[in-house]
Amino acid sequence: MSHTILIVEDEADIADVTQVYLQAQGLNTHWFNQGLNVVEWVKQHEPSVIILDLMLPGKDGVSICQEIRQFSDVPIIMTTAKVQEVDRLIGLDAGADDYVCKPFSTKELVARVNAMLRRIDRQVIKSAPALQLVEGSYTVMYQGQRVELTQIEFNLFQLLYTHPGRIYSRGQILDLVYSDFREVSDRTVDSHIRNLRKKLSQLSLPNDPIRSVYGAGYAYEMLAP
Repeated sequence: MSHTILIVEDEADIADVTQVYLQAQGLNTHWFNQGLNVVEWVKQHEPSVIILDLMLPGKDGVSICQEIRQFSDVPIIMTTAKVQEVDRLIGLDAGADDYVCKPFSTKELVARVNAMLRRIDRQVIKSAPALQLVEGSYTVMYQGQRVELTQIEFNLFQLLYTHPGRIYSRGQILDLVYSDFREVSDRTVDSHIRNLRKKLSQLSLPNDPIRSVYGAGYAYEMLAP
């Protein structure tokens, strides 16, 4: 499973070293040097772990953490130069999962990130649904049955499947699935959804896994028990 770590840190030296260590572990990283636009980025990209500085220009870490907790349980490690207990408690009360005081050991920080990722991976394995996507062959499998999709159909279904319950507008699907969305339209998305549903119906699923949300777009619906 590929993981992306979001680093929100206004000190470039700290961010650079942290990224080097994380990337050496095979992890993807993204860096913000201020607090503005962080929440919107998290909504769009859903990182695996967030390393969040408490004191930031634009918007402070506590406010960012509180806003993220309104829609996501992504693990958050808060970092700060403040060492008083009350400051740590403020961060934890805001929804942070862990707290590291500066100056900190980058190796220790990475070890904490890896510990969180191991928990995430174990949860994914335990909750793995019967429906499986095989990327190399553009195949969807369910209880021994399989159906082959086109590359576009597979990419479209994979986008919805990996973010269950999240509604994607047609415009977002065009941006994220189609390599050149200027050549396709909203109707093309609808056509691929119809074809995808038709093929998935061959798997004898307990319910239609693609939910249409009137005026909004499409979402993946978890399979009924």
